Amino acid sequence: MKCKATNVPPAGEVDIPALREKYRQEREIRVRPEGQKQYVRPDDDGNDAYEIDPHTPVQARAPISEDLDVAVLGGGWSGLLAGVELKKAGVKNFRNIDHAGDFGGVWYWNRYPGIQCDNDAYCYLPMLEEMGYMPSKKYTDGYDIYDYMRSIADRFDLYEKALFHTLVSTMKWDDRLNRWRIKTNRGDEIRARFVVMANGLLNIPKLPAIPGIHDFKGKMFHTARWDYEYTGGEYRNPELSKLADKTVAIIGTGATAIQAIPYLGRYAKQVYVLQRTPSTVDERKNVPTDPEWANSLKPGWQQERKANFQRAAIDTFAPGDEDNICDIWTEVNRNLVAEFEQEGWPTSPEQFMEKRELMDYRVMERLRARVEALVEDKATAESLKPWYRFLCKRPCSNDDYYSTFNRPNVTLVDVSKTRGVEEMTEKGFIAQGQEYEIDCMIFASGFEVTSDLDRRWGIDAIEGRDGLSLYEHWADGYQTLHGMMSHGFPNQFYVGFYQGGFNATTTETFSRQSHHIAYIINAALERGLTSVEPSKSAQDAWIQHIRETAIDISQFQRECTPSYFNNEGEAQLDSKGEEKFRWYLGESYGPGWDAFQSLMQDWRDKGDLEGMVVGTD
Repeated sequence: MKCKATNVPPAGEVDIPALREKYRQEREIRVRPEGQKQYVRPDDDGNDAYEIDPHTPVQARAPISEDLDVAVLGGGWSGLLAGVELKKAGVKNFRNIDHAGDFGGVWYWNRYPGIQCDNDAYCYLPMLEEMGYMPSKKYTDGYDIYDYMRSIADRFDLYEKALFHTLVSTMKWDDRLNRWRIKTNRGDEIRARFVVMANGLLNIPKLPAIPGIHDFKGKMFHTARWDYEYTGGEYRNPELSKLADKTVAIIGTGATAIQAIPYLGRYAKQVYVLQRTPSTVDERKNVPTDPEWANSLKPGWQQERKANFQRAAIDTFAPGDEDNICDIWTEVNRNLVAEFEQEGWPTSPEQFMEKRELMDYRVMERLRARVEALVEDKATAESLKPWYRFLCKRPCSNDDYYSTFNRPNVTLVDVSKTRGVEEMTEKGFIAQGQEYEIDCMIFASGFEVTSDLDRRWGIDAIEGRDGLSLYEHWADGYQTLHGMMSHGFPNQFYVGFYQGGFNATTTETFSRQSHHIAYIINAALERGLTSVEPSKSAQDAWIQHIRETAIDISQFQRECTPSYFNNEGEAQLDSKGEEKFRWYLGESYGPGWDAFQSLMQDWRDKGDLEGMVVGTD
């Protein structure tokens, strides 16, 4: 069935100047001058509960002292896919090292009720054809994703050498050995020829730095450490029966809270939802996988689907393209194509961007109208309306979220004007000068996504040649070749969003990066190279190229409401006094994903490790 355009208001009915001013006013209400300092890492606050794994008992073991070819730091998607690509390249002597008790990353730690993939699972889950696996529905459950990740680790024998419940504390390059000396919290001393930094985006929970947070005598936990012993139910059957006599508050209305709040509303005696900035929440339509459709798929279908999603969500459709994804992520481009087919396609990039911006405002008007249609109390509906541009916050979808606020036991507490909860007390919290007594406070306050690198990675020291700190080296912005290596840090690789191509499917980004990294590592091992690193000139040329070809989104970021997409709206100054934003996608390659992949393939095909300084015994 062809995916149809959504019913958005006509262009002539949308007053963009008025909406821009409304967006500006709503943003100003929410910006906090302390930026990321409004949050703390759990260990910064003297709370070691988040260092404890509630899912898997820690097994005692003796410290390890060994030489490795490769240490892969991480066991989430980026670390798992790095391991897969190393195995495919013929590299065998490596370990995945992770703080968790298993592979899974965010899907290991997050087990809150309602957890699902919030974009198309047929794109998000990698290697579906290779693994012979098909998700049960469009937005598959968290435990299905976790199980699937474990099946990949099994298939590629990654468990055999994996080190779990192990946290890297320091990494230092040893010029004498041409290896990285890695120390861990388990007393390990690992000397790795190569290191792959696959730490992930959503690995360090953050808590709001609320005055009096330690005065509260009730129960508190972060959604990334959901306590089913307290709430009742279990990961795969979240019937929260123990909340029947409990008054619960939850801080946050982002992607996690959108999924968890309907369950709290269903089971708790009373729920207070503490909201600073509302999310966009469209209908979900999470249909089961149609067996007839699955059986009709031809080889290569998943890559074709990913390419379609990339064009729909990030790039642009061409005449004749159809939207195969058909959800909130692809709505803007889908609607544009429908109108272009009727009215004619734009004749210039400037005209296209003007039309796209207008569609952005029209789609957001539709989403605000959806709130009004579903939420009965008018004041509550008004507070739930999102006043910002599309993609200023992560788009969400859920069929039960808005109707939850029609329950008599669910109350929205808007804390936007006080920029958050004012204080916690022994009995509860204070908002707008009123004390609310509660039994439990749940923090859906997210992760260290765009904060400083040392906060995100949680490694005390990363030192390259001559003791150079990576944190200091990147203090004014990333310095890499292709987003995956950095001069002064030989044999070190990065999987994530730094200075390279970005795909709408994050796992596709990680997979392609891992393939490129595995190629370099295997080439170095086969050629007997002791070290590889970008030359300063090659790195400088790449940085210049990526910035000259970049699409400038700084004004968009500047106008967005605070979120992890723009580092809570905090603009920082570098050492030159120039403004910088910590966009969670890093510096994305302006010419686009396909152009970046062609560039990397051409680089590999040349076979000479162009731009690299290599060392030999």
